[in-house]
Amino acid sequence: MTASHSASAHPLRFVGFVGNHNASEIIPRQGPVVDRDYIETVAKAHELGGFDSVLQAFHADAPDSLQVSQHITGVTDRLGVLIAHRPGFQAPTILARQLATLDQLSRGRVAINVITGAERSELARDGNTVEDKDDRYARTSEFLDIVRAEWTSDKPFDYQGRFYQVEKAFSQVKPYNASGIPVWIAGASAAAVEVAGRHADTYAVWGETHDQVRELLARVRAAVAKAGRQQPAFSLSLRPILAETEDAAWAKAEAIHEKAKALLEKTGFTRGDLPNNEGARRLLSIADKGHRHDKRLWTAIAALTGAKGNSTSLVGTPDQVADALLDYYDLGVTTFLIRGFDPLPDAIAYGRDLLPRVRQLVAERQRAQAVAAE
Repeated sequence: MTASHSASAHPLRFVGFVGNHNASEIIPRQGPVVDRDYIETVAKAHELGGFDSVLQAFHADAPDSLQVSQHITGVTDRLGVLIAHRPGFQAPTILARQLATLDQLSRGRVAINVITGAERSELARDGNTVEDKDDRYARTSEFLDIVRAEWTSDKPFDYQGRFYQVEKAFSQVKPYNASGIPVWIAGASAAAVEVAGRHADTYAVWGETHDQVRELLARVRAAVAKAGRQQPAFSLSLRPILAETEDAAWAKAEAIHEKAKALLEKTGFTRGDLPNNEGARRLLSIADKGHRHDKRLWTAIAALTGAKGNSTSLVGTPDQVADALLDYYDLGVTTFLIRGFDPLPDAIAYGRDLLPRVRQLVAERQRAQAVAAE
């Protein structure tokens, strides 16, 4: 399967991010932990800007992503929600019914982002008892076996696994669409790729170099083929930095770096040891070699923060960044998960200046391919 064929098999999608309050690497949190007005405003900005859906993150000390996502679907008309969830702390049968219920109420706007988790201290806050990372991925796979059975089985089913056992499980509530609720999976370790091969409808990677993305997607494609499943969509996570000129965009990036450094120094943050997360290690492996890669990939924030989460950027004018996104599209990426360092204004700018340009370029690319195939 060529990259272009794998891309054209899936629609182009844009996923944004709605935090529970206004905060980022350059903005200290102010106001309540659950800022209802902020959540509603940012969600509506994404919907008006033409985003397909928004991510709600999961952290062991954060507001509940499922409930916040339910509120987002209540104040928007068509915006989807990508709900991050960490398996292992809630029965898969219960979560499956919760998600299917919200999917019915929102008329098919739900997706789940499965986060297995690598950092011991974060997992311990919720009482994790499975220390080995590969075992946690095995637990995730069993979890998803049961979740999918709840969504699809027309009669009670039993399941006997290492981590989960259920007897005569059954859900009256099913997903709104016949295609079900999309399952997103990330993770670059061998165990993560194997689970993605079995379960991912969308496989998510962070904003790495072209070579890194090409290599990782090839591994996932092989795992999916081995499992005998249809190839998933591929998502890439980035923090675009836009300005009217290229020089102004790079100056903006440097200003963001200085603000982030000052804010971290105020908190006493130190980067610490190499993270257990394979994705973060991959980002740091390039960030520590230099901060500019390929056409306009910028990794300074990843280097500064220890690559905690989505932390790499494409820097330039809207036309330049759209062109750079097309390079990833040609590798097979059809979903772009993007968020800014100043979340609300950046979401508005992306909807106005970036998304239409990328959609136009992809449409032109598809037309050219169709002509070439005739």
